[in-house]
Amino acid sequence: MHSASPTRTTKHMQARMSQRGIPGDLVNLVRQFGRDDHDRTVLGRKDLHGLLNEVRGLERLVLKALDKGGVVVVEADGALITTYNVTSYDRRRNDDR
Repeated sequence: MHSASPTRTTKHMQARMSQRGIPGDLVNLVRQFGRDDHDRTVLGRKDLHGLLNEVRGLERLVLKALDKGGVVVVEADGALITTYNVTSYDRRRNDDR
């Protein structure tokens, strides 16, 4: 998997993207999530279905976190200490009492 950081794009690449209707965002998607195949990166149908399943799973998790109003994880020295819903405790609100 390549990084999606920008690199030099040749005139040939720009022309092929234009001719084939492949925008830069799709090129970045392939570079970020595709699989290496020698000198090219491929994001085929099976790869895309797998990626879509991962995105849907992530969406479910995000919606669950939204239902909770957000989630906090406290860690120190490489250890996970505690977790709670964002709305369950507000130190500033309790300090004002």
